[in-house]
Amino acid sequence: KVIPEVDITYFFTKNIAAELILTVPQKHTLSSKGTEIGTLRHLPPTLTLQYHMDAGGFKPYVGAGVNYTRFSSVNILGGAADIKRSSFGLALQAGVDIPVAKNVYLNLDLKKVYIGTDVSVGGKGVGSFKVNPVLFGVGVGYRF
Repeated sequence: KVIPEVDITYFFTKNIAAELILTVPQKHTLSSKGTEIGTLRHLPPTLTLQYHMDAGGFKPYVGAGVNYTRFSSVNILGGAADIKRSSFGLALQAGVDIPVAKNVYLNLDLKKVYIGTDVSVGGKGVGSFKVNPVLFGVGVGYRF
């Protein structure tokens, strides 16, 4: 999928930053053993702590943090099944800022986000739902 994303990064020092990663709610079709069983939407804001290096103009970085996902519009097995509506998981990232003009950067990054929740039928746990996407981002940033 191609989806919009807004990243807000705050530098505490030249090398240490925190990044808030925001996107729009995403719709997923759920399958079990190859059969479609329902749909849901999820909103996954993520906060990472990053370490930035200076490599002669290029600025590579690595980060790790936490993802909070809120699930909504859940329709599984016609309402017979349900899920826990929120989850927390690990997020990892690696990227690079490439200067293109004064205070303007091309940003390329790769993220691995762990998203999952518990599935229940009639109030009894029957399994889990995991997304765990690998995300590739391309963007333009401005440093104030």
